[in-house]
Amino acid sequence: MLTNELKGIVRRPRLSEELSVALEAKIAGGEFKPGERLPVEKALAETYGVSRAVVREAVARLKADGRVETRQGAGAFVALAPKSLNLRFWQGDGPAQAELREIFELRAMVEGSIAELAARRRVPADVVAMQCFLDAMDDALANGSDGSEADDDFHLAIAAATHNSYAHRLLEFLGRHFSESRRLAWSMPGRNGALPAEACAEHRRIFASVSTGDPERARRHAHEHVRCAARRVGIELADDLIASEPLIAAEPHRAVAAAGSLLASLTTSYEENT
Repeated sequence: MLTNELKGIVRRPRLSEELSVALEAKIAGGEFKPGERLPVEKALAETYGVSRAVVREAVARLKADGRVETRQGAGAFVALAPKSLNLRFWQGDGPAQAELREIFELRAMVEGSIAELAARRRVPADVVAMQCFLDAMDDALANGSDGSEADDDFHLAIAAATHNSYAHRLLEFLGRHFSESRRLAWSMPGRNGALPAEACAEHRRIFASVSTGDPERARRHAHEHVRCAARRVGIELADDLIASEPLIAAEPHRAVAAAGSLLASLTTSYEENT
């Protein structure tokens, strides 16, 4: 049942993506050997029933991934040694349950570490940015609209608060794939506001711990958020992802109020020293 629901949510791959996956499988299986020239555009188009433009785009994707090399006037050849491999998610109509579980596990690992570092390094401007996107999610919740974009931006704001450009770029790179799993809370069929409300409450706890500079709570709240997000789509993550007991703020409104007070004091200090 979950798989059927996800099929209506997840972006369907383009023809060029499907073709590049098919060609990459033939390369990996040895049907197209290193150094061997791929069939010409016309032959590939006829074999797979697509246009030559689709073939060109698929070959361009393989070239970008380092799987093939093109030679002027000679065509495309399988690379002797792949230079890079593109990390892809969710091939086909929708994610398999096992793959979706692994994506949530990856989110827990990445977002937990990023939240922890952000709590150590955040400055007033970072807290303001996080608050802005948190407010946007609250507005979406109140209006019954899709707040997934603000959800993505909130997580990117946390990454920016690490002041590590590669951490931010990593989350941007993974963003579209993580975004699909976040969007489930905002667009699952039949939702009545309960799912996004739960997600917003979890975001407020992450915000409170990051903005008040509590790395341990930030990491644990980020882990807990991903665990709850997975549970909302019927996936129970393994206990070994989190070493400590779950950390739930009994009164999250007090934590957010404390964060607001700290922001005011941080801003005053920041303005006095600039």
